[in-house]
Amino acid sequence: MWDDRYATDEYRFGTQPNRFLEDCASLLPPAARILSLGEGEGRNAVYLAGLGFDVTAVDASAVGLAKARQLAQERGVTLTTITADLNDYPIEAAAWDVIINFFCHMPQPERAPLHRRVIAGLKPGGAYILEVFSPQQPQFGSGGPTTRDLLLSVEDARRELTGLDLRIVRELIRHRDDDDPSTPLVAVLQVLALKI
Repeated sequence: MWDDRYATDEYRFGTQPNRFLEDCASLLPPAARILSLGEGEGRNAVYLAGLGFDVTAVDASAVGLAKARQLAQERGVTLTTITADLNDYPIEAAAWDVIINFFCHMPQPERAPLHRRVIAGLKPGGAYILEVFSPQQPQFGSGGPTTRDLLLSVEDARRELTGLDLRIVRELIRHRDDDDPSTPLVAVLQVLALKI
């Protein structure tokens, strides 16, 4: 499905990084090793690589990752890409300073085990940065999944991220493009969590 969606010259979600990621970037340790889950066409991974981080992007879509490599080349940065289903991808234990996950929606029976692997994969003091649609999203009709099982609430995050210190965990309504108030409203969950 995603190979078909990404099979266009245009970047489906643009080439600018997610605003919440930008807000969190200044808090990240220098020379951090970062794993991006469900990276797609590369906008967030390339942004972080441009800040000097060592970034590995994982996605099930080879087409999306090819575009991520193209974007990295255009911006003069290095990016490691891995084509893999996140259900099968073995996150190396205690290996990552930061793991990010932006709008990669999985059903709870798949997401909860992934979150356990994320927690195990972080080094002590490592950060998990997450933004996904919240259960309020379907009422806005502005895209994203409509099945509750694919949407994440504060309570879901607290339950699935046990063992992390949730420094930021909030549901909020924002414009799809933070810089353009004419874009539709979306309901999201944002998390910044540290491994203690």
